[in-house]
Amino acid sequence: MNTSTIDQFIAGLPKAELHLHIEGTFEPELMFKIAQRNKLKIPYQSVEEIRKAYQFNNLQDFLDIYYQSNGVLKEEQDFFDLTWAYLQKAREQNIIHVEIFFDPQAHTERGVKFATAIKGIHRALENAQKKLGISSRLIMCFLRHLDEKAALATLEEALKFKPWISAVGLDSSELGNPPSKFQKVFEKARQEGFLTVAHAGEEGPAEYIWQALDLLKVSRVDHGNHCLDDKKLVQELVKRRMPLTVCPLSNLKLKVVKELAKHPLKKMLGKNLLVTVNSDDPAYFDGYLNENYSAIAQALDLSRQDLCLLSKNSFAASFLDADKKQKMLAKVEQYCAEK
Repeated sequence: MNTSTIDQFIAGLPKAELHLHIEGTFEPELMFKIAQRNKLKIPYQSVEEIRKAYQFNNLQDFLDIYYQSNGVLKEEQDFFDLTWAYLQKAREQNIIHVEIFFDPQAHTERGVKFATAIKGIHRALENAQKKLGISSRLIMCFLRHLDEKAALATLEEALKFKPWISAVGLDSSELGNPPSKFQKVFEKARQEGFLTVAHAGEEGPAEYIWQALDLLKVSRVDHGNHCLDDKKLVQELVKRRMPLTVCPLSNLKLKVVKELAKHPLKKMLGKNLLVTVNSDDPAYFDGYLNENYSAIAQALDLSRQDLCLLSKNSFAASFLDADKKQKMLAKVEQYCAEK
């Protein structure tokens, strides 16, 4: 397939996105607008200056500006506007189901109430169901560079909003912050009825993925690139049919891979791993979901059959109930059969 044919096919393909940090969708234009609305000074004089700052050498470089950018989010309306902007983009890209991460500690640590953030996000997700036909789940992440005590306090706050939150996750600086550090809080979250997911094996080793499986009892592994370093781990992931939420352009931008042609996604598919494609923090990583599909399809010479499988995987790996999964999988089957 040539590039335009691939892009057209991807544009019409029904998709779910399962690895998306809502704070990572903060486009410079909206950041500038909200900073002005809240009368906040930011270290950039223009949208162009903000864009130039979105250059990173590794995960920590990115996180430094990511947390700095979060500083302009103060009011419930800010969180609504941020989430709604992403959901409108999702609709344009034919994403019909989203499972969104948010980082409450990134906001409560600077004096913004947990309720302020989640109410704005939840209102946008409710609107998206009614106005855009996009279903959603919300996943609350703990920041792994903070201690477990802080995570436990955040979990307590979350219980007031339990019906709005489907799962808890683990993100931020991976190296030196293994999943084992959060075993107790994940155990408590599971006791409260939350599903669990965790970032593991992006910059961290395969051992972190084992810990996510065995100690945190995750239902999905976010990233998981380094699983290929351990044959037994690959076998275990296949046996469990454990989803991996892979993020190609994020991996390229953060130098997890040197070039997309060397990305492990095709090898993962070849080993029957349940791989999905996602955009991670698209405002920072040069592309939303369709751009990720397109870039990885071209770099790895993926077929239409591969792209259809990735789309099917996104629904199979979702937290939707069985009936809704089947309906959405049927949409993919129909589209792929017709095209």
